[in-house]
Amino acid sequence: MKIVIADDSSLMRDRIKILLTSINHNSEMFEAEDGVEALQLIEENEPDLAILDIRMPGMNGIELLEKIREYHIRIKVCILTSYPYPQYKKRCLEAGADFFLSKIDDFENIEIVITDMLREAVIPNGI
Repeated sequence: MKIVIADDSSLMRDRIKILLTSINHNSEMFEAEDGVEALQLIEENEPDLAILDIRMPGMNGIELLEKIREYHIRIKVCILTSYPYPQYKKRCLEAGADFFLSKIDDFENIEIVITDMLREAVIPNGI
């Protein structure tokens, strides 16, 4: 399983990596601190899952999501943000995000969501 974690906070990337390691020890994780770096990692590594922050330098998470959907349709995408505004959620879901979670309110649920996303990435459409 290959996963890209894109967040400008190294603390948050570390927290997500610890959580992901507890879910699946065999995952290969790639970290990006901005959207441009994340897109490059996605193009080079073809991950199964991308976890994106919205506010990042270079290219924000929404722009990155749109690029991913334009070129990498099979990748599962989870938006994990400190800015869970309804207009962001609507835009992200319309752009093709599989999940939209708040770092503040939903972080305790991320393990369940990511486990489900990883399962779906391995077995598309539950087949």
